Amino acid sequence: MKIRMVGVMLVLFSPINIAGLELKNRFVHSATQESMATEDGYVTDELVKRYTALAKGEVGLIIPGDLYVHSSGRSRLRQTGIHNDEMIPGLSRLVKAVHENGGKIIFQLSHAGRQTSKKLAGRTPLGPSSFGRDPVYLEKPREMTEEDIHETIDAFGKAARRAIEAGADGIRLHAAHGYLINQFLSPYFNRREDAWGGSAENRFRYAAEVVAQVKRSVPDDTPLLAKLNVHDHTPGPGITPPLAQYYAGRLADLGVHGFEFSSGSSHYSFMNMCRGDVPVKEIVSGRSFWEKPVATIKLSQLVGKFDLYEGYHLDATKLIRPAVGSALIFLVGGMRTVAFMLEALMNGYGDFISMSRPFIREPYLVKHILEGRTDQASCVSCNKCLARLANNQPVKCDYKPADKVAASQP
Repeated sequence: MKIRMVGVMLVLFSPINIAGLELKNRFVHSATQESMATEDGYVTDELVKRYTALAKGEVGLIIPGDLYVHSSGRSRLRQTGIHNDEMIPGLSRLVKAVHENGGKIIFQLSHAGRQTSKKLAGRTPLGPSSFGRDPVYLEKPREMTEEDIHETIDAFGKAARRAIEAGADGIRLHAAHGYLINQFLSPYFNRREDAWGGSAENRFRYAAEVVAQVKRSVPDDTPLLAKLNVHDHTPGPGITPPLAQYYAGRLADLGVHGFEFSSGSSHYSFMNMCRGDVPVKEIVSGRSFWEKPVATIKLSQLVGKFDLYEGYHLDATKLIRPAVGSALIFLVGGMRTVAFMLEALMNGYGDFISMSRPFIREPYLVKHILEGRTDQASCVSCNKCLARLANNQPVKCDYKPADKVAASQP
């Protein structure tokens, strides 16, 4: 036990610095959609309560669910917004609650691109290209004009400024999971033949312009992170690890301080994002009567094909890490046991352990590890928590013994 605690303290609970931001340990709450904002995107007591618990639970860095930077970029009902200045007071309240309880908080900025609906976005969904229909909302996007492109780039900059005004400790750009930056980077989503597509260099231009605009909008010492897909898992060729290696290297050259590497897209290949069980019944429960049969058939075909194993993004991460130089790496993807976490960090595969679903079930997990009360997360990756998001319900653990875990949190 003593040897175990020495390793835990020297590795998992050693402080680390990101561009001047001092973090007390290596545990990170990976951005997770909450569906806890108002329908207009404002912060609620429910949202503040969730992240207050994580800060009290000793999570070193909290990255809340992605904040939409423009009204056209909302991906879900009750997603938190950062698209106008009216959002700042609520976001400030969230930041204050985390800071008062010993945590640090970085806001993740996103735009849904084509992964939304006209009802959510207030207009026809936008994308780099206009082919096909979205598999979830069944709507055909409109190809973005030069004006659209520059408007959304500007929106990222303005959102970053609002984040810092609200007191956030840094910025993370969501360039994964099929959202707009990922769409521009991906050969599958981006089929343009102008200056914004047609080659890896041109596809990278949008991300480069967003980074430049964000850096112009915030103080020079602001930590800047990126979440990047290592594999799109789209129906046609998209980003794969070699292309992700090129993009990550370019982003590091532009001044991105840290990376979290993930895969899949929310609407085309969501089980690559969150391996484990496929809760078919729970996901389709909120669908209309005519959608349920088709959705049930399609989801049933995924059952048993995405079993969780620890570090399921680790191989791709190890391939890409040399390209980013001194940038820090946030390891995400099925992290569950202290032994695996220790091994990953001690071998130099990454610098942080990012988790999502375990913190939905156990906001005090890090505190329990520190106190020697547990050596692993109790999350069973049933994915019922994420099924709730598919039905616009607040995220929470629906696994049967959840009440017992919650009762033992403090």
